[in-house]
Amino acid sequence: MTIDTLHIVGAVFVGIGAALTMDLWNLFLQRAFHISSLNFCLVGRWLSAMPTGTFTHPNIASAAKRPAECAIGWAGHFLISIAFALMLIVPTSGRWLDHPSLAPALLLGVGTVLIPYCVVQPALGLGIASANTSNPTQARLKSLMTHTAFGIGLYLSAVLWNVFRHAAA
Repeated sequence: MTIDTLHIVGAVFVGIGAALTMDLWNLFLQRAFHISSLNFCLVGRWLSAMPTGTFTHPNIASAAKRPAECAIGWAGHFLISIAFALMLIVPTSGRWLDHPSLAPALLLGVGTVLIPYCVVQPALGLGIASANTSNPTQARLKSLMTHTAFGIGLYLSAVLWNVFRHAAA
């Protein structure tokens, strides 16, 4: 499996585009239905506590604020999205990026919901698949829909990448 620099740059573009698609979806939910999104500052609080050996919290909102937690949370959000984009591009030696298709992107996007269900939400004190929240069903569906939007964003960003790439050639 070989990958060139252009494919790595494309993965960064696709990962950022997919994260922005997910963010736009969450903004729509907030504005249209008053459904709040995950606070990336709290994610930054969680991530920045890890070097001290703290990986789980009974309630992340009650944990002490950490320096630069918002910047860390947002950076983590985009870096993780780029890593997921690489999961589509590297194993195919860039073929998926050169000829994107919806099914692999959607499958990866939906599959990534296991990360918040099984890792992030329990570590933040929300329980497995948000079991400890006031409305677990709504939280689960929101996570699933958000990760579906992420998968669609992977695909659309790859299509846009190819438009830009071919226009520049």
